Amino acid sequence: MKKLNDYLYSGDTVLKILQRYAEDLKQSAEETHNQIDLLHCNFVLQIAELLQHNEFLTSQSQRIREFYKLMANEYPFLAFTFKGRIKSLIRAEAKFNGHIVEYIYEYYIEHGNYPSLPELKNYLNCFRDLIAYRIVISLPKCHLIEGEICVDEENKHLYGIANKLLGFLEERGFTAELSSYTGQKKSPLLRESVSLYYRDYVANPENSGYRSLHITFYDNIARCYVEVQLRTKEMDDFAEIGPANHLGYEKQQESERAKRDAIPKGENIYFDDAYERGILLQQLELSKIDVNMFSAVNNSLVNDGCGLYRGRLILPYEHLSRFQNDLID
Repeated sequence: MKKLNDYLYSGDTVLKILQRYAEDLKQSAEETHNQIDLLHCNFVLQIAELLQHNEFLTSQSQRIREFYKLMANEYPFLAFTFKGRIKSLIRAEAKFNGHIVEYIYEYYIEHGNYPSLPELKNYLNCFRDLIAYRIVISLPKCHLIEGEICVDEENKHLYGIANKLLGFLEERGFTAELSSYTGQKKSPLLRESVSLYYRDYVANPENSGYRSLHITFYDNIARCYVEVQLRTKEMDDFAEIGPANHLGYEKQQESERAKRDAIPKGENIYFDDAYERGILLQQLELSKIDVNMFSAVNNSLVNDGCGLYRGRLILPYEHLSRFQNDLID
């Protein structure tokens, strides 16, 4: 079985690692007739193409920037940031294998047997967030009118921005994808014609408390999918430095072990391979990795200049709230 961990210690560049890993996955797939490894190979090649940050991404970020300019004009009192990133290699690899483990496990628990190969392949055709943009807004308290609650006012602005985003980007070569998130409560602040496209984790928080608005577009010019997330600063803090970020490691380990215990080793090769790859990625000691443009003191202190562990930035735009001094006076 080929696994990413085996390619991280030879001093190669990330693109060389991706090339070697993809070639070996393809060869292994041909030798063992493993169609999931072939799908995995194509997934790795897709990551390699994105990490090269070709001209199509420059075009895309420029069109996203047009919405930033609109917000700067229409919401001068808000502070907000626009960030774009390509998912890191390690996290993309973890997500691919995690999807396999999760799908086979849930299918087995529900049906008592394993999904067919066509069902599994169809499920793995679902990655839409390899490129993601995030809009984070904050309303300074000095702009609140007496009696207004900051959280409520920020949510009004967040949904108002969400209402405008879809049509704006569709006029610039993007096509919104209908949300597969069914049964969600609908916020009255999100227009009916727009709500069909959003996964609304603000009105429907996840068990961890995570809240955000997510929408997926297909960029017809760049020919790739992108995800756009919209959050308030409070939501972003919760996701990045709060409980939604730190619930992770030990509970994830416990959850993965429970899945392994439920499915006996040797019964499903796709589960076995994906499970082992995922566990090995969790056990990486980043300080021992030898990859060009990457270094780490430990698993917290990381300097990643190549998109191995942290997402590679496409754009950062920042807008500071205006007129604050005028309003204070």
